[in-house]
Amino acid sequence: MDAIKNILPINIEDEMKSSYLDYAMSVIIGRALPDVRDGLKPVHRRALYTMHETKCTHAAAYKKSARIVGEVMGKYHPHGDAAIYDTIVRMAQDFNMRYLLVDGQGNFGSVDGDAPAAMRYTEIRMTRIAEELLADIEKETVSFVPNYDGSLVEPTVLPTRIPNLLVNGSSGIAVGMSTNIPPHNLREVIDGIIVLSNNPELKVTELMRYVHGPDFPTGAFIQGREGIRQSYETGRGIIKMRARAEIEEGEKGERTSIIVTEIPYQVNKARLLERIAELVKDKKIEGISDLRDESDRDGMRIVIELKRDAVSQIVLNQLYAMTAMQNTFGVIMLAITNGQPKLMNLKEILEEFLQHRKVVVTKRCVYELHQAEEREHILLGFKIVLDNLDAVIKTIRQSQTPEDAKLALMSGFKLSERQAQAILEMRLQKLTGLEREKILKELKEVQAEIRRLKEILASPKLLMELIVRELAEIKEKYGDERRTEIVAEDTDIDIEDLIAEEEVVVTISRDGFIKRMPVSTYRSQRRGGKGKIGMTTKEEDFITTLFIASTHDQLLIFTNKGRVFKLKVWELPQGTRAARGRAIVNLVRLLPDEKVRTVLPIKDFDENSFIFFATKRGLVKKTALSEYKHIRANGIAAIKLDGNDDLIAVRLSEKDVLLFSRQGKSIRFKADSIRAIGRTTRGVRGMALKSNDEVVGMEMLKEGETVLTATERGYGKRTNLDEYRTQKRGGSGILTVRANAKVGFVVGIKQVNDSHELMITTDKGKIIRLRVRDISTIGRVTQGVRLISVEPDEKVMGIDILGEDEGGEETE
Repeated sequence: MDAIKNILPINIEDEMKSSYLDYAMSVIIGRALPDVRDGLKPVHRRALYTMHETKCTHAAAYKKSARIVGEVMGKYHPHGDAAIYDTIVRMAQDFNMRYLLVDGQGNFGSVDGDAPAAMRYTEIRMTRIAEELLADIEKETVSFVPNYDGSLVEPTVLPTRIPNLLVNGSSGIAVGMSTNIPPHNLREVIDGIIVLSNNPELKVTELMRYVHGPDFPTGAFIQGREGIRQSYETGRGIIKMRARAEIEEGEKGERTSIIVTEIPYQVNKARLLERIAELVKDKKIEGISDLRDESDRDGMRIVIELKRDAVSQIVLNQLYAMTAMQNTFGVIMLAITNGQPKLMNLKEILEEFLQHRKVVVTKRCVYELHQAEEREHILLGFKIVLDNLDAVIKTIRQSQTPEDAKLALMSGFKLSERQAQAILEMRLQKLTGLEREKILKELKEVQAEIRRLKEILASPKLLMELIVRELAEIKEKYGDERRTEIVAEDTDIDIEDLIAEEEVVVTISRDGFIKRMPVSTYRSQRRGGKGKIGMTTKEEDFITTLFIASTHDQLLIFTNKGRVFKLKVWELPQGTRAARGRAIVNLVRLLPDEKVRTVLPIKDFDENSFIFFATKRGLVKKTALSEYKHIRANGIAAIKLDGNDDLIAVRLSEKDVLLFSRQGKSIRFKADSIRAIGRTTRGVRGMALKSNDEVVGMEMLKEGETVLTATERGYGKRTNLDEYRTQKRGGSGILTVRANAKVGFVVGIKQVNDSHELMITTDKGKIIRLRVRDISTIGRVTQGVRLISVEPDEKVMGIDILGEDEGGEETE
């Protein structure tokens, strides 16, 4: 009946709300969220305090993990041993903690997601920096509360000298809220605290000059600063991380590889490799031939070997887009302050730590002052003894008991009880001359220390100077270089800014295979050499286009249908001299009966620049280059062509235009004689042709250069520009090369100077590189000299200028 009387009626909804709220606050305060002052959750704090209590310091021998876990669980943390051990393991993992708090011996897991060994197999001790979190804890610097059963006491917070919340970060899921704070560089955080102590009015953006951003233990990159700024100003933000990968060009006979040496924070390396393998298997990423993990104790090394025709930068971009090689870190800077969870910005977190140091250092100074004053009191008693030594000895000798002696000293020399007791306990050796000097010296030192401590406690400025000095010592002792590099976001830079700018040879075959090769692939040869193979072609295929371009150039690709496509040079597959390359239809969207006719490298689309078109039937057109700046993936119309016409050349417009026909006729006229017209227009007549003739080349002439012509049978010559007189547009031109069976028809023209080198290609895939200065300069109406020896069934198909002479002397 008594039990029934004690039952109270309660609304179940109210009880559920109250109980759940109590549970939620218990999880928030006592388990899942870190304290803003020391950056630790209760379980971390209890583990470190237990190691401090058991003298498990960096200088001591390792202790079994199970022993420490048992101590923590039995004394302070009445939860499962697995949770305590997981906490200790994480503090010992160098891929999770920016600055390790636990020095582990044994298997503590890996970045591949391998589980740590059982606690009975591993051993631990604190690191040197972890001891800084507990420094001065014995000097009454922090409050202690009873443990779970009231038998012991534990600290509510550690008197840390390390701004641990930012330095090592924290993550946790509570009830209705979570925290996810990234790790930072110790030097940067301390620099931020010091500058904030000198100028409390600083804004977050100004603090970012010192605290640049998170610094992950796994290194890698942070893409862009906007996510960092948002996180620091509001406490929430998204930080984009990207693996550190380098493209390693293979030596002769070896393939190009992508080498990954650092991956984003908290990415599982083994799962990353599995994901890449799945994408290759499903053909979502093409161009990867092999995948190896060559990581060892010296560091991470993932080797992604590429196929010979793969574009390394494109494959790398696909890996970033489809795998965890590019990942995000969602920042939520939530921590416990004044017993409540609060979302804080960067400045507030630094201020909280600074305030914590003020409290700790003040309490320490009070403690040390009390200790010093206690010592001074005793030393002053000793000084009285030394000043009245004979009388003190006589008084003690005349006393019957120690209690009598103490009372006699107190009354005879005006000593306190503590002073009298200390004198009675003093050893006789303290009365020697040397020991007397030590007592007096110590008294002066203690009195000086008392003055110093009182000055500090009386002056907020001196207190702050002491805090700053101690932080600077911590920075000097434990600070290191930043591991994570902060780079501009993709939206801030073009991808080609990451590509080394260099000249490459671009070749295109008749069947539409394209590739790029280093210029060094070709050796200089003397005029008349046999050349060497520049592309392995099928019997019916041969090279039709060869030119030199920078990897940062953009290619305007003009087709026989009068359409134009845009492609970046670095996106072209890199191949060896004997490789076929890759079909253009895999790079641009050509129609079934559409073929590439000419390719124009462009550095930028200047508003005041024009491009000049020439067609096979002698039509020309001038159009502003800016009209071709924005080109869709499926191309746009570049020029309107008649049914029997073909586009043969496109050049940036200059002063004079030179057209050359297959039968050796040429015409020179002013480019300004043609007005600029729209992109989809037909053009005007530039050269009148016979029915069996066609235009084979066009050049925009420059003063100081000569015109080089080449014929099908390997003959060529250089002719001065003044031999090509200026005429009116639309005429039939003048005779330049006498085409006959010996030299064949004209295949191309180039304007050159003595510093240039010439590349000649044949329909058999043969290429020769010549110095232009070795080619004779002769009259306009001549057949020229032999440039390359060709077989009876072989013809020269194209010529191009390589650039300045490199001075090579090799011959074949």
